Amino acid sequence: MIIESFLNRMIGFFPKIREKLEEHIFEYGERLDTIVIEEIIMPEVIELLKRDSYKKELKEIFDYFEDVCINADDYLNNVFSITVLEILGNEKTILETAKKYMGPVTMKLQREADIAIGRQV
Repeated sequence: MIIESFLNRMIGFFPKIREKLEEHIFEYGERLDTIVIEEIIMPEVIELLKRDSYKKELKEIFDYFEDVCINADDYLNNVFSITVLEILGNEKTILETAKKYMGPVTMKLQREADIAIGRQV
């Protein structure tokens, strides 16, 4: 699985981010993947986790995240780890909600991401 597949799938989950992605590319002259994930995609995921009322959507997203954790190429794996997985650990309450939807590989890699940045697990 490659970054383009990931971004397209995220647009499928959150159609309104397509416009934000286009604005990002216009502003920077290129697509900066970590910024796209940190500033455009993850706020949408975090908002769903805060509400925790869109359980079907969250399950689909985290099932897809599990697939990414298992099947990503090296580039996507690296970007996913330093963006998605680290951001999920930024707030304890968000992480606890996310854990309800995480698969075993996602959970393991999220813990590893926290350890890698020196966060207590």
